[in-house]
Amino acid sequence: MIVSAPGTNRDADVALALRLAGADPFVALVAELEADPGQLDRADLLVLAGGFSYADALGAGRVWAVDLRRHLGDALDHFVAGGRPVIGICNGFQTLVRSGLLPGGGRRAALAPNDGGHFDCRWVCLAPASTRCVWTAGLEGPIDCPIAHGEGRFVCDDDTLAALGDADQIALTYAGANPNGSMGAVAGLTDPSGVVLGLMPHPENHVLARQHPRHRAGRPGDVGGLGLDLFVNGVRHAKEL
Repeated sequence: MIVSAPGTNRDADVALALRLAGADPFVALVAELEADPGQLDRADLLVLAGGFSYADALGAGRVWAVDLRRHLGDALDHFVAGGRPVIGICNGFQTLVRSGLLPGGGRRAALAPNDGGHFDCRWVCLAPASTRCVWTAGLEGPIDCPIAHGEGRFVCDDDTLAALGDADQIALTYAGANPNGSMGAVAGLTDPSGVVLGLMPHPENHVLARQHPRHRAGRPGDVGGLGLDLFVNGVRHAKEL
């Protein structure tokens, strides 16, 4: 299930990624889910796609997170407790953090405006860093995919960063350039169970080799792995439940 909120715009990209990974994706409007939270039982895997939910009013992902926690809190907790995988990408990551399904959203950790102070869109290289997370387990990387965000800098105190590392909850890090100044070069986090993943980059936009800008440049060694591998892992986990 791909949850679509007003302003999200990566639903079709995620659907393609899920189909290539062997899933049967469908889109559900967040308003429909709020009216009937039981619809979550139709899904074995949940995606919060990227975009600008609710026009990023009051901060990126804040209003979407309030809506989810208010109307779907118990249903989402039940979904995760059952081991069903959840992924939030970019705006979806911000929403998962603010809703409490991922670490952060308070004074100790948050997603803040980029170091450069502006929206940044570029290709980055990711290193899988967690064996706990079902989405990254077994992946060696590197993975290439683009970013497109203005509030993607992970900030926390040193103790929190160390605790996340000790708990194997840092799922992905930026390899090479750190585009937004995230502490510890954190690009993605997982929850204590390992079934929830949130990341700022867009793996759904590198699921086919031809999507990479250097695909036809004659330098295949310059191109990292596909973001598709993350979706393959998530779908595999869902099918094994």
